[in-house]
Amino acid sequence: MNENKNFLGTEPIGKLLLRLALPTVAAQMINMLYNIVDRIYIGHIPNVGALALTGVGVCMPLIMIVAAFAALVGNGGAPRASIFMGQRDTESAEKTLGNCFLTQLIISAILTIVLLIGNRTFLLSFGASENTIEYAVSYMNIYAIGTLFVQLTLGMNAFITAQGFAKTGMLSVLIGAVTNIILDPILIFGLAFFPKMGISGAAIATGVGQLISLMVYLAFYFKGPVPVKLEARYKIPGGNTMKKLYGIGIPAILNLALPSVMIFVLNGLLAQYSRSYVVILGIYYKLQTFLYFPASGIIQGMRPVIGYNFGAGERERVGTIYKTTLAMTGVIMAAGTLLCLTIANTLIGAFTDNAETIIAGGTALRIISAGFIVSTVSVTASGALEGIGMGVQSLVISLLRYIVVILPSAFILCHLFGGGAVWNAFWITEFAAAVVAEIVYRGTIKRTMPKPR
Repeated sequence: MNENKNFLGTEPIGKLLLRLALPTVAAQMINMLYNIVDRIYIGHIPNVGALALTGVGVCMPLIMIVAAFAALVGNGGAPRASIFMGQRDTESAEKTLGNCFLTQLIISAILTIVLLIGNRTFLLSFGASENTIEYAVSYMNIYAIGTLFVQLTLGMNAFITAQGFAKTGMLSVLIGAVTNIILDPILIFGLAFFPKMGISGAAIATGVGQLISLMVYLAFYFKGPVPVKLEARYKIPGGNTMKKLYGIGIPAILNLALPSVMIFVLNGLLAQYSRSYVVILGIYYKLQTFLYFPASGIIQGMRPVIGYNFGAGERERVGTIYKTTLAMTGVIMAAGTLLCLTIANTLIGAFTDNAETIIAGGTALRIISAGFIVSTVSVTASGALEGIGMGVQSLVISLLRYIVVILPSAFILCHLFGGGAVWNAFWITEFAAAVVAEIVYRGTIKRTMPKPR
């Protein structure tokens, strides 16, 4: 591990971004893998696999709520810690970490009680049937007990990454995922001397995996070379501190939720013209996950670096970080554009055998891809603003991309030229959002950049 505590402000920017981005992307892939493996084992429980899998699916909204509360505190506090580190104010950074840790303990306790008491009611409201409710309750009851581990693991990961130790975050995720994958068949099917626990075994495996990840984080915080230590001498944050955390954390959560709102509205619009358009939109967003995956890693790697240098008042270095990130994500999105222009039908065909859908989907993908490269401006600006603690400004950009521009554009285009014209709303939105994002980012930096320390 690098012993230079100020490496976020001294190492070459390109090297530093890759150093933080690659482990972040790897951790995301590991998470995706073990979630898939978990579902595969559950789906193969003898006689009840399909019902058990459906039951777990019904639990997802509650699981996402737990993760959202972790993101609220972690994403709200970690950028502030990065800025304090750049200002060489280690005490304030440690206070932020300690206060957020205590806050997550309290939130975890409240969530655990609420989930244990209201599981059945919540799950029935989310669509559980009389055939699946018992499986959903069995899984969620055990998951609720492990809420503390989930909350602290996600929150601590944000602070580890904020200090530039993305490899440690990846290692923790890997160890937890491997633990989960190993325990899944043992506890679900009752291998060796363990009893057969079915879906409850899957929940226990998940909880143990999260606990192991948390232990790795805590060991690193207390014993590792991390500059901002976790200490028990801080109290629950007061109203002013919580306001600042919410000012970053709540917009970050909304940023994650906005794409779902957009898809919901577009699905309703497109269904009036053709069900195949709805299918194509769903396929596109599955593809988009992979197309934007590496770019997302670069953006996440940028956040602690730009936050640290913003706090240090290094205006020139902040500018270089922003431009380097733009260039790196631009190359990735150019590659995605090339793929969509050359093998669009093949990409759509990986998800469907319907010839008509493949042709229409290929056309849609080629039109949408016209906005990929320019989207790097709004994506990078939004990530940079989150990194320097400007959550509201970041949310403004996301609102433009997912609500304010694209939905009216889609409505107008569909009513003027038919359902197939909706795909043009995507590139129109990206061009409009890019202009606003650049103005908002530059204006924010100019107004708020601290003086050099």
